Amino acid sequence: MEGTWLRLHSHPALSVVAFALVFRAVHRLLYSLTPPPRVVERNPLCAWKWRNLCLSLAHSLVTGPWAATCVIVCPEMLKDLHSYSTPISYLLICVSSGYFVQDTGDIIFSGHAKGSWEFLLHHFLVLWCFLYALYTRRYVGGAVIALLVEINSVTLHTRLLLKLAEARASTVYRINKLLNLLTYVTFRLGTQFYLTWYLLWNYSWLDHAAYFLGTVLLMDIIILIYFYRLLRADFFPSGYARLERNATSSNGFSDFLKD
Repeated sequence: MEGTWLRLHSHPALSVVAFALVFRAVHRLLYSLTPPPRVVERNPLCAWKWRNLCLSLAHSLVTGPWAATCVIVCPEMLKDLHSYSTPISYLLICVSSGYFVQDTGDIIFSGHAKGSWEFLLHHFLVLWCFLYALYTRRYVGGAVIALLVEINSVTLHTRLLLKLAEARASTVYRINKLLNLLTYVTFRLGTQFYLTWYLLWNYSWLDHAAYFLGTVLLMDIIILIYFYRLLRADFFPSGYARLERNATSSNGFSDFLKD
């Protein structure tokens, strides 16, 4: 494993590109194995969203538990987000960076960049941080902690797939929305606020602390806004019908994901 780590560190960009190609191949495989429901297939935009979300779900199913395993096996990572790194955690960042490169390309080359500008901004910020970690071996622990949010992304992407399939009245959707709320608070809000606290507490000595703190604070604002929208959509739907209709009829991918 040590030799693999050293090879990855010697050529991080090539490693990221290689994993991006792997995710592209998985994208095509999922397209064959998980065709969209008929109600989704009738709309080209919804069909593209379905394929995109299926790959996002696959990424989350892999990287979320992987990140949790890294923290459980090496709990000292929580105390040293700046310098602590292991071969398996470094590999995780390579894999996840490859996914974000692939997803960015999918959004841009499919013609949905304008409606998905929020996600392109998110991907740019994440990739910049992850590539910095890969090239310097700094903040690898922080990147792993940040990837704990992918545990919530499992239920979040499942929720969106069920919405696309018009299954919001199903028992599966009702169970998933409760799990989604629990994982959102625990793994998205909790993780994000821990990163914020760590950067503020150690601001005086961390490398490029201003940039990373600014990035994390921006993410804090975004996830709080999304949390409010999630609560309104799933738990306080009264008065939300107009926003829901707008999200359903919109051509923007980000508008759909907000709800």
